[in-house]
Amino acid sequence: MIITHRGHTPTIDPTATIAPTAVIAGDVTIGPGVRVLWGAVLTSEDGAITVGEDVLVMENAVVRARAGHDVHIGASTLIGAHAHVNGATVGASCFIATGASLFPGARLGEGVEVRIRGVVQVNSWLDDGAIVPIHWVAVGRPATILPPDRHDEIWAIQRDLDFPGTVYGVERGTPMTELMRQQSAWYEAHSGDELAE
Repeated sequence: MIITHRGHTPTIDPTATIAPTAVIAGDVTIGPGVRVLWGAVLTSEDGAITVGEDVLVMENAVVRARAGHDVHIGASTLIGAHAHVNGATVGASCFIATGASLFPGARLGEGVEVRIRGVVQVNSWLDDGAIVPIHWVAVGRPATILPPDRHDEIWAIQRDLDFPGTVYGVERGTPMTELMRQQSAWYEAHSGDELAE
């Protein structure tokens, strides 16, 4: 489905292929030779998404831009099944494996691999050719790559990266009732969405 959202209609190169159950919503630009497979969602929430040439977005992946955090996916990149790319910049020729998560402000250089269920935390940057092993976490600028069992070390770096401010625009400690009320109001903008084709 191609959706006009917040006054923006996606731009899709005629050589791209979008599966019938994929959703492309809002300020999204899809380049030549891109393939977006079944159930994938590319949605712009007050930010823009640009997908470069010959990118493959696998089944059920979610790519989301947000205010202050556009998404750019470089050419010849794979976004694996069930991956989550949220407000991140991904260089060319990257491999984002099944179930990987990239958070707002993340920046990946060229040829980066984020392997199965790997995480690149908010505002964390990876140099060209970096590898995040299966289930590991990249955190910081430049990123330190740590196994998930070293939570205290991950948190020591992540604490100062301002996850709540970057992702939700609130201070740490904001009550969930307030946060979810705010998020519900923000996503209400989808009530005005229209099928573009």
